[in-house]
Amino acid sequence: MPENTAKLLTDALWRLHRRPALPTAWEGGGNLPWQEPAFAERMLREHLDESHAAASRRESERTAQLDWLWTELALAPGMHVYDVTCGPGLYAVELAKRGCRVTGVDFSPASIAHARKLAEQEGVAELCTFIEADIREVEVDADSFDAALFLYGQLGVFPKDDAAALVGEIATRLRSGARMCVELLDPARVDREVDNWWYTDNTGLWGDAPFLHLGERFWDEETQTSSERFHILHLETGEMNEILLCDQTYTDAAARTLLTEAGFSSADVHPAWNDVDLYDAQEWIVYIAVK
Repeated sequence: MPENTAKLLTDALWRLHRRPALPTAWEGGGNLPWQEPAFAERMLREHLDESHAAASRRESERTAQLDWLWTELALAPGMHVYDVTCGPGLYAVELAKRGCRVTGVDFSPASIAHARKLAEQEGVAELCTFIEADIREVEVDADSFDAALFLYGQLGVFPKDDAAALVGEIATRLRSGARMCVELLDPARVDREVDNWWYTDNTGLWGDAPFLHLGERFWDEETQTSSERFHILHLETGEMNEILLCDQTYTDAAARTLLTEAGFSSADVHPAWNDVDLYDAQEWIVYIAVK
C-alpha cells in the first residue's frame, strides 16, 4: 500500500473516531451530491435499473401512477405539466407521449442529459423542455402550467422554510384551477429507530472501486426530522466522503397548512396512493392540491 494512501486511511479513521455524536440537520445542504458528475452518473445507473425500485419505480408501477395521475390531475393532451425534480425524465417523457407539454427541472447533469436523449428517442423532444438547475433557483414564467408533479418524497429533502418557499413559487407558476401532486412519506411509517450499519462493496452508488460504507440514522422528535449520515471510505485511495441526508416529515395537518399557505385552495389526501399497485405504496401519502 502506498505510504500516502496509508496516511489518508489513518486520517480517515481518526476523523470517524472524532465525529460529532449527532449531526446538525441540513448541514452542508443535507442532501445527496446530485450535482457531482461521477455521482450523478452512478445514480442514473440506479434510476434505470429495473431490478429494483430504490431510485426510480419500475416501468409497470410508473404506468399505474400515471394512469391514476391522469385522472386526478384532470390532464388532457395539450396541457403543460411542470415536473419538479424530474430526474431522468421517466414520467415527463411518458406524459409527452400522451400529448402533454412538459417542463422538467433537476440539478443532476446525468439525469437531465438522459431525459433529453430519451425524449429524442421517443419522438417527443419538441414537447419536452429539461432544465439543469436547482429547483429553488430556476426561473420559470408565472401562470404557465396546468399541473405539477412533486413525486417520491422530494419535498421532504428541503428544510421547512425552503419547502414553504418552494411550494409558494410553484403555486405562482400554476394557472388558476391547476392541480399539483405532492408525494410525502407517511409519518407513521418513518423509521424513528436510531441505528448504525456497515457494508463493503466493489461497485455501487458510492463508487466503482472497493469501498467501506458506514451508515448512521438519527431521529429528532422535536423537529420530526430523520437524518442519515454516511461515511464512505475508498480503500484504494484512502479518501473518505461524508454525506448527510435529511428528511423532513409532515403530519397531515402540517402538509395541508403548507399547501394552503402557499396559495392552494384545497388539498385532497390519498393515503397509500389510493391502492395504486406499487410495492411501497403503504409508505406514502399523496396530496392533490388545487390552486
